[in-house]
Amino acid sequence: MDFIMVPVVCGIFVLGFYKLFELFVCKKERLLIIEKMGEKFTPEMLGNKINLSSVGNASFSALKFGCLFVGLGLGLLVAYLICTTTLEGYAEMSSNRFNGNLRETISVIYGACVLLFGGAGLLTSFLIELKISKK
Repeated sequence: MDFIMVPVVCGIFVLGFYKLFELFVCKKERLLIIEKMGEKFTPEMLGNKINLSSVGNASFSALKFGCLFVGLGLGLLVAYLICTTTLEGYAEMSSNRFNGNLRETISVIYGACVLLFGGAGLLTSFLIELKISKK
């Protein structure tokens, strides 16, 4: 795991600096917009842009996470089934039973299935959101 710590720490620092700069830039932009509007602003200017319906403002994050986790779980299950049906003795695998190439193949199967089904779960949540928002 030592090989992954340096990129992870660097990524965390870069993301932190990016978000910090973004915070200050967005604050300045919001202040400039407020200054430009000044005294001219009235609530009627918003018109129908504020939607108070529960479906219009609903956050679909629970749906997204639910579909993502269902997809990830299905991906792990399918990867396990692929490995148990195609590799003899996979279920009772010991640490030194398989060579390096076979271990890499198993890792690729698991990674591909998890990514494929996770993406399918997110696509499903997008289609459900689209269907709900049209109603």
